[in-house]
Amino acid sequence: MGAGKSTVGRHLARGLHKTFVDGDKVIEERTGASISLIFEIEGESGFRQREAAVIDELTRRQEVVLATGGGAILREDNRRCLADRGYVIYLRAPLELLVERTTRDRKRPLLANSDPRRRLMDLMAEREPLYREVAHLIIDTGHRTVSQVISVIRQQCRQPDPSGR
Repeated sequence: MGAGKSTVGRHLARGLHKTFVDGDKVIEERTGASISLIFEIEGESGFRQREAAVIDELTRRQEVVLATGGGAILREDNRRCLADRGYVIYLRAPLELLVERTTRDRKRPLLANSDPRRRLMDLMAEREPLYREVAHLIIDTGHRTVSQVISVIRQQCRQPDPSGR
């Protein structure tokens, strides 16, 4: 949340002449409701069901750069779809930067509480091992511009992954 998935994804897709797709935007377009409203009405589990269906569908497409919501990684089915059908890039940013980027954003239902910093810490602790599990490439985005992140991605994607993934 706040690491730059949508921004980097959009620029990367443009540079690779691929289509950019934001999974959360697809959900909003299909339901006619914001993610916050879906969380409010259906709860997180209802949203996660919708998200899983969209990820299953979108990971079957070719020639796309897909940005998922940060919590998509929580479901095993999503992790499998992402890792098996695509090249997963984990954009990692320091906690303080994530706090700075997300605290004023009212569209983030998981941070709608009295201590968003603590909530981000908890989310990172829960999700970090899962991100690492499926990532083919991990990039620290903290002190890099979007163009620097894109450059690192393009450079790393030309080199074979030593793990064989």
